[in-house]
Amino acid sequence: MPTYEYECQRCKHVFERFQSMTDTPLQRCPKCRGKVRRMIGSGAGLLFKGSGFYITDYRNESYHKARKAEQSDAGSDKGSSGKKKDSGAGKPEKKKTQKKTTSSKAE
Repeated sequence: MPTYEYECQRCKHVFERFQSMTDTPLQRCPKCRGKVRRMIGSGAGLLFKGSGFYITDYRNESYHKARKAEQSDAGSDKGSSGKKKDSGAGKPEKKKTQKKTTSSKAE
């Protein structure tokens, strides 16, 4: 819920009220019961705690795929021979695993 700032038109008393956005604005000053007007607020200040975050931390999968495609296209255009280079960047290398079978012979 936001904090609204009011000013009395009679006594010039400035005060704040913590109200819901759907609440009706105040009409009377708590000091002199004069008419008040709600002032335009500057908004809440943001306070970031911790080590921080980056906008790229929350990118979706389609963004990452499009970025990789753009990088590979840009890298292939720079080749001097005119051939497309496959740098393999961003592709995990698959390791071949061999299954070891042990046979137990009961003699």
